[in-house]
Amino acid sequence: MLTNKRRVLIEWGDCDPAGIVFYPRYFQLFDTCTTALFWCAGLPKPEMLKRYNILGLALVDVQAKFIIPSRFGDEVLIETTIIEFRQSSFVISHKLFKAEQLAVECFETRAWIGIHPQDPMSIKAKPIPQEVITLLSRPGRHEEIKLP
Repeated sequence: MLTNKRRVLIEWGDCDPAGIVFYPRYFQLFDTCTTALFWCAGLPKPEMLKRYNILGLALVDVQAKFIIPSRFGDEVLIETTIIEFRQSSFVISHKLFKAEQLAVECFETRAWIGIHPQDPMSIKAKPIPQEVITLLSRPGRHEEIKLP
């Protein structure tokens, strides 16, 4: 499966009064890493939303294990890959390393979401197109994808 690596510098605003990363900030970092993974597969999010007529990649389940705290000034490396495709959802893995040690491990289930065909005010999961699965399933590692 395609994997993206992204280096991140932990900033002052990422931290709580104890000086460690405030846990919701990890989820923001992981969301950005998901966007970067799709980008390096040739699926920039703005184009992907329009091309496949979807609203987004809704987070429907998340599990995280916080092993080692990260602090202001730390440089961390996040490896992101999709580990399972389902009909209308996928499971994505984020591994955050601090000085080559696993610091946070997160698994997200995200759904491919569009407008509900019978109720335009609601959303509904849609099947993931085979083209998307193929692009994200190819082997490879991309490092330091830069988002515009």
